[in-house]
Amino acid sequence: MRRLGLMIAFQLAVAGGAIAGELVTVYKSPFCGCCESWSEALQGAGYTVERHDMEDLSDIKKTAGVPADLEACHTARIGDYFVEGHVPLEAIAKLMSERPDIAGIAVPGMPQGSLGMGDDPAARYEVYAISKTPGEKPQLFYRVGD
Repeated sequence: MRRLGLMIAFQLAVAGGAIAGELVTVYKSPFCGCCESWSEALQGAGYTVERHDMEDLSDIKKTAGVPADLEACHTARIGDYFVEGHVPLEAIAKLMSERPDIAGIAVPGMPQGSLGMGDDPAARYEVYAISKTPGEKPQLFYRVGD
């Protein structure tokens, strides 16, 4: 079932123009294997991935507008959006096909079973949409495991 979801996400991304040359810039620690796994999964899905190893990501997160309580181990840029943490391919495909008027999406922390953290089909966690308006409450964007 998880494989079917990935295939659908891939088809949505292609239909939305997200994969054909879409650049994802990933800012990550040089010592973090899960961040590397996450970015490799994006590359495997057809995105063009540019990695920047940095020991301190705080300026990147602040500039992107990532709320402190939703921070994770890596931050990426795709188009006009930030993608924070272990966001699944399906949520990225949804973001790029719908192109909502938000700053970005985030999976806070490092949920076990998320993409890059074991990729367990039984994992359950949420992806949040972050408004462009600072201080506005994040909204549920995508739920993994439903």
